[in-house]
Amino acid sequence: MQGGNSLPIGGLTLAIVGTGGMLLAGADPILASAVAILWVGSLWLSRPEPPQPRPASDNLRLSRDGIRNLIEQFSLPLLLVDRDRIIHANVHAREVLGSHVIRQDARVALRHPQAIALLDEPRGGTATIRGMFGSNSIWQMTRQPVDERYWLIELHNRTAEADISRAHTDFVANASHELRTPLASIIGYLETLVDDDDQVDAKTAHRFHETVLREALRLRSLVSDLMSLSRVEAEKHEPPAALLDLAKLTQKAATDAANAAGTDRVVVRTGDAEALIKGDRQQLEQLVRNLVDNALKYGDPEQPVDVAVTTEQGGRAQLTVTDRGEGIAAEHLPHLTRRFYRTDPGRSRAAGGTGLGLAIVKHIVERHRGRLDIDSKQGLGTTVTVRFPVAEG
Repeated sequence: MQGGNSLPIGGLTLAIVGTGGMLLAGADPILASAVAILWVGSLWLSRPEPPQPRPASDNLRLSRDGIRNLIEQFSLPLLLVDRDRIIHANVHAREVLGSHVIRQDARVALRHPQAIALLDEPRGGTATIRGMFGSNSIWQMTRQPVDERYWLIELHNRTAEADISRAHTDFVANASHELRTPLASIIGYLETLVDDDDQVDAKTAHRFHETVLREALRLRSLVSDLMSLSRVEAEKHEPPAALLDLAKLTQKAATDAANAAGTDRVVVRTGDAEALIKGDRQQLEQLVRNLVDNALKYGDPEQPVDVAVTTEQGGRAQLTVTDRGEGIAAEHLPHLTRRFYRTDPGRSRAAGGTGLGLAIVKHIVERHRGRLDIDSKQGLGTTVTVRFPVAEG
């Protein structure tokens, strides 16, 4: 017979055979009986204890602790919910909601009507919720069952993705508008010349041709800047490795910008010290040309544009470009590096600006792990400062 309280059959058989052998050998029956009793007793005392079932509460505790340890490793905010009450929140969930949410009702912790509706959904599911943690935030909330009692809630912040998508949409819309404007002007003047060629005098035709040429050049600049911006953004996660002397590079690029503008107003001061940085030569030359070009366009035409390269304590090379123009109002300064942002659209277009120069500068600075600062005072002028980490030995 098998069972938790039964003696082993083999052991009992040996006890009986052994006792019988003693009796056949002439042993005293009382002695043989005593030995048999002791043998059986030892077998009884040495029987294995049957395994005890683990209490249901211990199984539950171990399962819950295992889930806690697991979700603590995730990079997304995760909540473990016992029916409606939060019993654990991983570190990222505590950063979003605060540590006080543990043991709170999930409805109180999440509050948003869409979140509460998902908590009441018997089968769980996923919802995209706007304004869950801040008026402009967008979060994706997923609720799924662990068993009949426990639920796992995952929170995924989609705000940055939405911002990028919106910025992309705005960029495409702005680029389309910027491209259409010179195209419309070119087409309009050319249609007039083609349709009314015999009625347009030579002076007017010449003026029309100049306008078409100016708009075509503007269109070329816009396309060139769009391509430059695209290249810089595509390479922004690849740190440049070439070792360059920022002072020599700035001297050349600033001189090229002055020659292209047909002016000798650019004054470059680089000193004798080298300013070695790791950089992309083409992009850094473009950065210098864009800054000098802006300073020439919007600075006082009778005043010089100062360009300087120095080295700072703390391992940074500093480039500054200063004009003495009208300056920029303080409310415009935070927006100057946005694509197509102009403080004076009419003046910018008349000067041939595309609205992308400082956006390109910003992305080049970011790729080179630098810092860009713009300081301006109305009536005094504007100084743009770029700081780059100096290359280590």
